[in-house]
Amino acid sequence: MPEPVLDLPDAARELYRAILEDGGRLRIADIPGEAADTVQTLLETGLLKLYASDGVLSAVNPRTVTTRIAAELRAAGTRMLVQAEEVPDLLDDLAAAYDSAPRRHDGAGATQIVHGHANIRHRVSQLVEELGNEALSLRPGGARPAEAADDIVAHARRYAEAGGTLRTIYEVAARLDGPTVRIAARLTEAGCHIRVLPVPFRQLMILDRTVAVIPAAPDDSSAAFIEDPAVVDFLVRDFETHWQQAEGVNWAALADGSTEAAAHEQVGRLLARGLTQRAIATRLGLSERTVAGHIARLRESYDAETLFQLGWQMRGARSA
Repeated sequence: MPEPVLDLPDAARELYRAILEDGGRLRIADIPGEAADTVQTLLETGLLKLYASDGVLSAVNPRTVTTRIAAELRAAGTRMLVQAEEVPDLLDDLAAAYDSAPRRHDGAGATQIVHGHANIRHRVSQLVEELGNEALSLRPGGARPAEAADDIVAHARRYAEAGGTLRTIYEVAARLDGPTVRIAARLTEAGCHIRVLPVPFRQLMILDRTVAVIPAAPDDSSAAFIEDPAVVDFLVRDFETHWQQAEGVNWAALADGSTEAAAHEQVGRLLARGLTQRAIATRLGLSERTVAGHIARLRESYDAETLFQLGWQMRGARSA
């Protein structure tokens, strides 16, 4: 059935009126060449009816046409509703195969070990599609490689636009790493909430507070997918404790500046609070040699002979 013409062009309307004024009939032989397309439109709409034996086109009551079109649309709508009801059954066999695939167990307390980075990523992507309301993650070391930034940000944006909430914790040294800072700034803009935590932690992901993913090998080549409600609840509460302890970061502002300057300022801030060189290195995830280099430049800036004198002067400068 051809789709009914609902938006009748002005030329067709004018020709229809002209035919009515001429008695409601138009001889085929009298149709000018330039009006052929317009006549065809009126025929397709049903406003003209062809009597081939007489070689005449006759005008049809527009009310009859609109009644017919309305009935056709209602019938089409009914067919579409029926088809919509049938859609869930169309891929039943494939859905059954998906559910029975060796990827997930539905029993309480089920844990599945997945081996290989590619298989882990595939399983996580499946879960993200199924469980798209909330994603919680602990990422020691910060964001993934810079070459994957576009893909990471695109996935995060789609997740957030679909209504999902993303919260991530990096280790505190992440804000001193340029590529990580830039990715974090883009992720934040896409809707992800990212904080940093100044204490050690292990990698973790929790989706919809239903499935938790943790490393199952020292090199992260295997992962455990945990669905035990008690274990997942414990890990959620552990994450929330970390989240409260973590510090918010203005990633966009940090991305606009120099990471070297950011590290320099962090060392100075902690030094002014009385932390030792070793404590600062541990807190920021830096080597003691790197911290010593920052301190040496700070001593030059403040013309301080000793570490104690430098800390004292910096506290005075910050309180001034």
